[in-house]
Amino acid sequence: MALLRKKSQSGSDRGKIEGRKFIDLNNFRFSDEKPDVTTTLKVAEIYRFEDVRRITDHVYGGNIVLLDCSNISNDDLLMRRVIEEVKAIGREANGDVAGLGKNIIAITPKGIVIDRNRIRAPY
Repeated sequence: MALLRKKSQSGSDRGKIEGRKFIDLNNFRFSDEKPDVTTTLKVAEIYRFEDVRRITDHVYGGNIVLLDCSNISNDDLLMRRVIEEVKAIGREANGDVAGLGKNIIAITPKGIVIDRNRIRAPY
């Protein structure tokens, strides 16, 4: 008694190869469905002081912005100016501002607070 039997092919089926069909997920889009997103996390790089002004509309629009200041981290005077400007943007937007590491600054809009306590694994 055989549990698995090879299916016999008729004359018309001999040229066909039956296999699994795979869906390429890169080509699969949900064009009809749009997520109900109100807040977006944006990442911005700062190369000069004028770049800070470009992020104000994003913060006022309700988005969270992460500033990568690694390009200007060697210039202490420029870093101080950028930090003071970012703090002013946070105050004007009634949001929150916090440094994440040495070269990353997070700015949140009104209603979102940055928790300063780190989550650590229990050891």
